[in-house]
Amino acid sequence: MSTDSQPPRPSPTRAQLLDAIRFLTILPVPDSDRAPEPDWLTRAMTFFPITGVGIGVISALVLLIGNSLFGPGLAALLAVAASVIITGAMHEDGLADTFDSFGGGWSVAKRLEIMKDSRLGTYGGLALGLDIALRAMALAQLPLWAALATLVACHAAARATPGFVKRKLSYAGDVSGMKVSYAEEPMRRDEWMLVLVTVALAALPLLLVSPLALIAGLGFGAALAALIASWAKRLLGGYTGDVLGATEQMFEIGFLLGVAAVLAA
Repeated sequence: MSTDSQPPRPSPTRAQLLDAIRFLTILPVPDSDRAPEPDWLTRAMTFFPITGVGIGVISALVLLIGNSLFGPGLAALLAVAASVIITGAMHEDGLADTFDSFGGGWSVAKRLEIMKDSRLGTYGGLALGLDIALRAMALAQLPLWAALATLVACHAAARATPGFVKRKLSYAGDVSGMKVSYAEEPMRRDEWMLVLVTVALAALPLLLVSPLALIAGLGFGAALAALIASWAKRLLGGYTGDVLGATEQMFEIGFLLGVAAVLAA
């Protein structure tokens, strides 16, 4: 009998959750001890909304503490800043790159080339500034407890958006140039059920505050995300990682604006 003691390998479910947290945030999680499978991103997307709940809870705590120290305006900006820091500005980077690409490219090849450029252009800078401003100002308009519930619901639902875009569009980038293996693998029915259940549970506090506000948030968010996805289909022929980040951010903007339209103090 071998006397070697090896740490237990994480279950597939736990490994996929850790992949989601590792991919979406800068939070410290154990390093993976396995080579990524081609479908790793699709499997991890199942747990994107759960990761979003965590991001929303942290942002809500920052809002709660900031509101007691500085008032609603600065607290809202700090809550948005907290989510940017936790995610390493990944979604904001995707938004900026997408708008630079859509605004500055005159062909599919040029738009994809602009997306790969790390420099920030005029269109991306404007999109980034408006993104932060709209989210912070919409959040500042809400009563405190409604704002706390909105943050959790918003961050969970927004992280489900990339899965829907990936389901409807094909990948438009260069797979051979990616740093990790990748495959166009659809999410399974049971994975979609977990996504929807997670979003529903995260939205429950806001539903208790105002069903109309939740409906407006989901409607506005879905409309803006769908707009970006339709542009990507027309201008690129599909999605890229930056487009997925942009749709997530546009959903956040729309969700917060929709809730604010109903509950603004």
